[in-house]
Amino acid sequence: MFIASIVAKIQSYLRYRETVRELSQLTDRELDDLGIVRGDIGNIARQYAAV
Repeated sequence: MFIASIVAKIQSYLRYRETVRELSQLTDRELDDLGIVRGDIGNIARQYAAV
């Protein structure tokens, strides 16, 4: 159970980092098309990783 919890946290962190990386690679125009501003990338990634 304890190990499963650690694995879940690591997976969540990896999802967060991947999401930040992918969104950060988009141009401001592409982010605008998605309705995202660059300053919101961290919050969006956290929400996605928590799922």
